[in-house]
Amino acid sequence: MLTRNKLWLVTLLSVVALLISFGFGYGLGLRAGPSDPAFASVEQVWNIILADYVEKDRIDVDQLSQAAIEAMVELLDDPYTSFLESETFQLSFGDLEGTYEGIGAEVAIRDEQLTIIAPFANSPAAEAGVRAGDIILEIDGEPTEGLGLIEAVAKVRGPEGTQVRLLVLHPGETEPVEIVVVRGEIAVSSVFFEMRGDIAYIRIDRFTEKTNEELTPVLETIAAGAATGIVLDLRSNPGGQLDAVVDVTSRFLEEGLVVVSIRDNEGNEEIIRVSRQPQTTGLPIVVLVNGFSASGSEVLAGALKDHGRATIAGTTTFGKGSVNLIYELADGSGLYITAARWLTPDGHMIEGEGIFPDVALELAGEDAIQWAIDYLHGNG
Repeated sequence: MLTRNKLWLVTLLSVVALLISFGFGYGLGLRAGPSDPAFASVEQVWNIILADYVEKDRIDVDQLSQAAIEAMVELLDDPYTSFLESETFQLSFGDLEGTYEGIGAEVAIRDEQLTIIAPFANSPAAEAGVRAGDIILEIDGEPTEGLGLIEAVAKVRGPEGTQVRLLVLHPGETEPVEIVVVRGEIAVSSVFFEMRGDIAYIRIDRFTEKTNEELTPVLETIAAGAATGIVLDLRSNPGGQLDAVVDVTSRFLEEGLVVVSIRDNEGNEEIIRVSRQPQTTGLPIVVLVNGFSASGSEVLAGALKDHGRATIAGTTTFGKGSVNLIYELADGSGLYITAARWLTPDGHMIEGEGIFPDVALELAGEDAIQWAIDYLHGNG
């Protein structure tokens, strides 16, 4: 019997497997059952094997069941749909808050390759030389080709002080290099703020359950000062908890406006609107994005763009806009399945498309920040 856990957002999974609940109900479930003719055939084959196969003592029922599930999942050919063995499931979803043990890097599947979205600042991954855009070819000598995202996450995670060997191909290079990363305890702080003259610079690295709370004193400081504009840096932000994304977006939009809508496999849409917040701002905003701004950061950028609230500058974002369900199966294993897509307020499909910037900007690092400051000053 299946037990449905919660509704989860695919957030370009980090090695923490940061898959956090949407925070609202969603009526999707498996529709095949004993009355379905196709299912009846599967059940019939199962019973025939158990009853008639000549070497009955060789049959391992658990392995037979797992093989059947894996074959069905593989046929879907979706990198964000995965079957997880019991140990992997508990490792990936048993520790979702505060800190975790791992290397401190966000990963995703891009062009069918396991790709680093961004290493966390001062993380073991960053200190070992892992870079944004790195393609992970092997994990501890095992090729990643054909490996599902969550399986890869589980292989990279591990206890503090242990090592993981990654064979990576850096962007723009032709020869891979092996990087040994010593796992550590990773804190998931998400907001950095400083004043650049009269411009407030805010960088959000990811959206956690604490991001909106971290943003409150920032906006209070801005309101009490002489800020004339905001540079909101979402470059290499892989997303995170949708509740946090909605709350943060609500800091910049009027009540009642749509933040994002979710379309299920029957065409039904659920609309999520701005939530009431204690501190908001109406200052002009430039949002910086790049090809590794994904998932929740695309929701935020898309909402501000569609409502004409900010100028989006940079390159087209990653294009990850899937809703996933996580099921815990009867034996403790799990099924993680793509169940819906989400759209910007104007109905733009993010999955496979991304958010197109208002201003195409090839500048990187501090040069992009300075461009945004100049733009807000009317010199861009």
